[in-house]
Amino acid sequence: MKFSEQWLREWVSPQLDTQAIADQITMAGLEVDAVEAVAAAFSGVVVAEVLSKEKHPDADKLNVCTVNDGTGEPVQVVCGAPNVDVGQKIPFAQVGGVLPGDFKIKKAKLRGVESRGMICSASELGLEEETSSGILLLPASAPVGTSFREYMQLDDMTIEVDLTPNRGDCLSIKGLAREVGVLNRLPVSGPEITVVEASIDDTFPVTIEAAEQCPRYLGRVIKGVNVEAETPLWMVERLRRSGVRSIDPVVDVTNYVMLELGQPLHAFDRDNLQGGITVRLAREAERLTLLDGQEVALRPETLVIADERGPLAMAGIMGGENSGVNEKTHTIFLESAFFAPLGIAGQARSYGLHTDASHRYERGVDPELPAMAVERATKLLMEICGGQAGPVVETVSDEHLPAPRIIMLREARLESALSKRLQPDDVTDILQRLGLEVDKQAEGWSVVAPSWRFDVAIEEDLIEEVARIHGYNNLPVRRPAARLALRPANEALLTQSQLRNQMVARGFQEAVTYSFVAPDLQAAMLPDAVSPVLANPISSDLSVMRASLFPGLVRALEYNLNRQQTRVRIFETGLVFNGHLDNLTQEPMMGALVCGGREGEGWSSTKAQVDFYDLKGDLESLLAMGGAREAWRFEPGEHPSLHPGQTAQLFYNGEPAGWIGTLHPQVRAKLGLKVDAVLFEVRLDVLSQGEIPAFEPLSRYPEVRRDLAFMLKEATPVQALLDCAKAQAGDYLKDIKLFDVYAGKGVAEGYKSIALGLTWQHASRTLNDEEINQLVDSIITNVRAELDAELRG
Repeated sequence: MKFSEQWLREWVSPQLDTQAIADQITMAGLEVDAVEAVAAAFSGVVVAEVLSKEKHPDADKLNVCTVNDGTGEPVQVVCGAPNVDVGQKIPFAQVGGVLPGDFKIKKAKLRGVESRGMICSASELGLEEETSSGILLLPASAPVGTSFREYMQLDDMTIEVDLTPNRGDCLSIKGLAREVGVLNRLPVSGPEITVVEASIDDTFPVTIEAAEQCPRYLGRVIKGVNVEAETPLWMVERLRRSGVRSIDPVVDVTNYVMLELGQPLHAFDRDNLQGGITVRLAREAERLTLLDGQEVALRPETLVIADERGPLAMAGIMGGENSGVNEKTHTIFLESAFFAPLGIAGQARSYGLHTDASHRYERGVDPELPAMAVERATKLLMEICGGQAGPVVETVSDEHLPAPRIIMLREARLESALSKRLQPDDVTDILQRLGLEVDKQAEGWSVVAPSWRFDVAIEEDLIEEVARIHGYNNLPVRRPAARLALRPANEALLTQSQLRNQMVARGFQEAVTYSFVAPDLQAAMLPDAVSPVLANPISSDLSVMRASLFPGLVRALEYNLNRQQTRVRIFETGLVFNGHLDNLTQEPMMGALVCGGREGEGWSSTKAQVDFYDLKGDLESLLAMGGAREAWRFEPGEHPSLHPGQTAQLFYNGEPAGWIGTLHPQVRAKLGLKVDAVLFEVRLDVLSQGEIPAFEPLSRYPEVRRDLAFMLKEATPVQALLDCAKAQAGDYLKDIKLFDVYAGKGVAEGYKSIALGLTWQHASRTLNDEEINQLVDSIITNVRAELDAELRG
């Protein structure tokens, strides 16, 4: 919410400067994001009147004008604005003046004609960000010679407040003034709003079919409206200072009342309505073209304003293009309604929209406000655009309006929560100043929340209100007294920080992706996954909780490739979600993805691309950190996201622990990726497991090594050969290494040669050849029996 300090001070004006007001409302829970001047610094600009206008003798697009700037002598100036004309009141920069950007006004000659000053546009004065199409025109009543800065009251500040979702009551000048008045014990006095008596009998019928979503709807016909009238400059300025652009007088008035009172309004072109207004839920296959030109397919849960032909507007969000006010409009139907927050919440975002109206209705608008707002808007419209007003038509469902909330605030509970006893009269005063009805009782206070405070519903809400108005800085500060013992640290566990540092050391960058992903992406990669679907997602592309880290990593890869980053090495840690809400499991995982060259670009680098074994090496470096490498196994497996034949499943002590593999070609094609990528995902709970290092004395006796080469079927995994060898290698086996894999000349088709190096060492004596030969014979016999393999000659 952005507002003008001068506008606020018309309602309530504490004896505080701008920064003090900002600090005060921040301490009361309404955080101020920014305080800025409403206009850039400039000087030497006055209100002037154009006395004459003639065409420049040597330039078709320039005019030679004389202006009265109040100095008593007409001033000649050359102006190129297309809208300059005789009799206009305009801002005039005199010679010696300085415009924003330190632009100094000097006497000059333009195409041979002397010009002593400058007729200014809004953008040249820093009042518009975009370049203005013409000069700024002032009202005819503007006094000539007066300082333009004083006339426009530009020595003002805008204050931007970042309101939490529960404080929708402060999304207006009225609400903010009410808050400032409470904090400073000052009365609040806004403009007098009186009932505009009907001068015609014209009405338009209203029917509510969805009373739960719209318990109250008011409408009024206003005939003879001149939509080509000019919005008063004071209103345009207040809108600008609140971050709202002026459009036309009807829209400007509805926006102005919304900013002033907090009630969104909408004006329909009465001549484009047929039958009557019906507030209902959308029907199957209905479509609506919105004011921004976007056509949307309405869903059955969407509340709409309709006539007998179909939807006219998305209730509480945006009006339709065909029923909106345009330059031909003469009769309007003014809408002012209360839409229940739950009926509007999430609807705008589900269509990719966010409007000032939806922002307010989602947080809650005072259900008693529509009548006041329609009277205020009627008066302003008739003052600016003329016209005749009909009677206000109200349709209301009392049973669906919010019921008064009666809350009990116990004195003992208040003292316990604040660690301070407040005088009962002070508490009563605070609650009454907040607009609550208070009845002092023996145990505390019985309080009725006002209609505009949707956030006050339980005792804790009242405690918060008392605390913030009393002042958080006035509450006692007490440090907790506790005996704090150091938590024992399990040295066998690896921390996430250690794992992340290892990945960074191996050239990876950490990615942080959303915990929710696009449903089509997750379905493409994990067709059998079941995870919660968000009821109110940020966008339709982020509407399901991720069942794996793979979709987020692949989306990050796609993002980087689209920005010419061809070598990608990223990892992520985070939760994955599997199952429905009633049996949801949340498991911490670590995942990584590599793509592109094995080495970074350089004169000595090769062009080799990363493959399965590169990422497997990175993963094995993580597994080795725990000191329990033997507990891990890689076995061939099948995963819907990964390439058949280039996929392995990880096991930790025999239990499934993760996956590693190349991205499946079909998944890659669906996502439009033209390069291979290799991924892994491992459970963090088992990846963090390790063993405490223990010292073993070094043996003084020599190692004995034997190299064995076996002929195996191609389909036989090397791990099976290693397991068979280890099973018969005895207790003194120190190391076993795979050092050669060969297939080709000299090896039968369908077979491969696997060469192992086995090393034995005894701690207290030298092993003899007889012992080693017995172990080698046992290994060869076991491999022959288990794997149908032969020793290669």
